[in-house]
Amino acid sequence: MSAFFKLQEHGSSVRAEIIGGVTTFITMAYIMVVNPAILAFAGIPAGPSTVATILTAVVGCVLMALIANRPFAVAPYMGENAFIAFGLATLGIGWEQRLGAVFVSGVLFLLITLLGVRGWLANAVPVSLKHSFAVGIGLFLAFIGLYETGIVTSFVSGMPPQALQTDAQGLFLSPAVPVKIGNLHDPRVLLAIGGFLLMTVLMIRKVRGALLIGMVVTALLGTWLGFGHAPKAITALPFAGEYDLSGIALKLDIGGVLRLSFMPVLLTLFLMGFLDTLGTLTGLGAAANLLDEKGSFPQVEKPMLVDALTCMFSGLVGTSTSGAYIESATGIAAGARTGLASLVTAALFLLSLFFIPLIEPLQELRFAYGPALIAVGVLMTGSVRRIDFDDLTEWVPAFATIVMMLFTYNIANGLTAGLVVHPVLKFASGRGREIHAGAAVLALLCTAYYLFGLPH
Repeated sequence: MSAFFKLQEHGSSVRAEIIGGVTTFITMAYIMVVNPAILAFAGIPAGPSTVATILTAVVGCVLMALIANRPFAVAPYMGENAFIAFGLATLGIGWEQRLGAVFVSGVLFLLITLLGVRGWLANAVPVSLKHSFAVGIGLFLAFIGLYETGIVTSFVSGMPPQALQTDAQGLFLSPAVPVKIGNLHDPRVLLAIGGFLLMTVLMIRKVRGALLIGMVVTALLGTWLGFGHAPKAITALPFAGEYDLSGIALKLDIGGVLRLSFMPVLLTLFLMGFLDTLGTLTGLGAAANLLDEKGSFPQVEKPMLVDALTCMFSGLVGTSTSGAYIESATGIAAGARTGLASLVTAALFLLSLFFIPLIEPLQELRFAYGPALIAVGVLMTGSVRRIDFDDLTEWVPAFATIVMMLFTYNIANGLTAGLVVHPVLKFASGRGREIHAGAAVLALLCTAYYLFGLPH
């Protein structure tokens, strides 16, 4: 394993990779519950969808390990699944066509990756923007962690229904304040705060596996206090009964997607997937010190190839667009540096196939895995030091990326905003020669997303 994954070359060890892979799995295990629940709104049955979600994660992580040798876990994307379930609801299209759109976008990813276009576009992103991706994703992760643990909550949380204002059509109006501090008297919130502080102290003392240790200790304490519940069962056979995959696998409708009227859907899925992967790989690369002196990701085509192949598999097996997961940053923070960590994560997902009934109670442990997301957010925001604050043509696009990513709760929105603003400011300030051709192409694609796509 040391030779195949080049552990010494990457300054890692088998122990560090195992800890990193386990840490990544724990922080993203929620996808096995959340993704099927969201896709159920599109009409995809939850049982088979759970199996499809897990299989996609297994295949993606294995490919990432063997092809790219990177510590990046792969699974169906949050955001894209919501777009497929809710964003397309008003178009009156079936889930078969939605899966067809996922597959076709994967084919497009594969084509531009093999042609070298995807890598060319990725390396054309300005250095300051690349580091802003890491900062934005770090804050995005921290916000997810804060919200999941209840440290921060919705402004309307705890209010009676009559307190919510509606318009003339009876639709809810936006609250004056979007979020507020959570209930600090809730023991689960206090557990989360304590877990975060424990992880921080362990990181300060440079303890290997600090995040994993913090999660385990917090989970055990929370369970002892009664904040978990027993599963309805322990094991279940995949591919049988309610988990039979035949109802959704290979049921995608590709022909129905290849119509002119479907172009906004394809454009949106394509750009969301492309930009999510670009931002995630850049952010994770910065977190793992994998970027070169120009801020570029060496051999970025390999993880992008994995992303494309896994996305095609997603559509075939019956789930939403997949790609590299930002939660992989937790494993990187725990010491993961190679594909061996991804292989460990894949093994745990594979094992989960036979213990699906055990997965649901994991959702009760937000107070355990949420603090890890906050801790990783702290680490990733360190990339802000590499943004050029003295040059407004660099800082303003970086700022737009960070705030749009965080405050629209969508990574792709932040990336598109920054990629559009950057060349506009360069050109307006008389510095058009600094615009890379690839950056101009990205700006045009992002503009098309806002004009003709379905931004959300």
